[in-house]
Amino acid sequence: MIQRVHVGLQVGEEKDFQALRKLLEALGLRNRGIEDYKTYAVQSFLPSAAALEVFHRTGGDRPASLELTVSDPDTAIELVKKMGLEIVRDDSDSRPNQHFSRHFAVRLSGGTMVNITGYRTHKTGKSLDPATIEGNLSAAGKKFALVASRFNSFIVERLLGGALDCLYRAGLDDPDSIAIARVPGAFEIPSAARMLAETRKYDAIIALGCLLRGDTAHYDVIVNEVTRGIGQSAQETGVPHAFGVLTCDTLEQAIDRAGLKMGNKGFEAALAAIEMANLKRAVVGARPSRAGRSSPSRARGKQKLPVRKRGSRLRQNKATD
Repeated sequence: MIQRVHVGLQVGEEKDFQALRKLLEALGLRNRGIEDYKTYAVQSFLPSAAALEVFHRTGGDRPASLELTVSDPDTAIELVKKMGLEIVRDDSDSRPNQHFSRHFAVRLSGGTMVNITGYRTHKTGKSLDPATIEGNLSAAGKKFALVASRFNSFIVERLLGGALDCLYRAGLDDPDSIAIARVPGAFEIPSAARMLAETRKYDAIIALGCLLRGDTAHYDVIVNEVTRGIGQSAQETGVPHAFGVLTCDTLEQAIDRAGLKMGNKGFEAALAAIEMANLKRAVVGARPSRAGRSSPSRARGKQKLPVRKRGSRLRQNKATD
């Protein structure tokens, strides 16, 4: 099964590479730095939302190397103009009251074509997409619990460092807002994550671990159980869980994903936890009250039992005698 997809765009000219980098940064995409290799250079960008789309235009009149969908095309076209890039086509009226969307094409100096489209977020001052709910990337005022496995600690400590770095960069300024739970191995992560989630003290749980494939089926069994357990804990407790458990074939793959050329998956897990914590706040409001801390499974099986005062059995025995 495909667990993740990286979509790449190859640019033929160096000047187009630099211009496209600046354009994507101006449109609000967060970059992760340039990686230089002997024969090529790569810069990764993290949008707030991503989708993979396959195009087949029957007319064939819009050849483009890159198709971008933005939330505010009017602002995007103004940014393009300020950067001095060539706008070769603007299919929609520049007045928001006339068209709900805007489509325009940009030609970079090296010939690379970029099509940009988007639905306008304003028309007579009203939002066109009121159903969109997103979580921001601010960790200020929130509490997070990190569950870290001791097994393969050489990798897990790097993931933990990346996750903490992300939380502090996102505005978390109180060390008491972070709890770190250590567990023996990845198999114990779901149990610890669930215990922490059921306390209702934390806005999100971040699971960090590393599993390396061996010569037996043990790897597949543990991977399945850890994945299922973390997902089940998130669904049943209602507390967002971020999956930062590496599942790699080799140690080299794990090292690459713990801070080298594939980024730091602990950092990415913390980023997902922050966004999901804010999304939950946006959907359901503030943190639940203390009265609602018991889990649904326990609440269903909980029955009100008669209260027996201390010494009542002794008094009853004396009365019987």
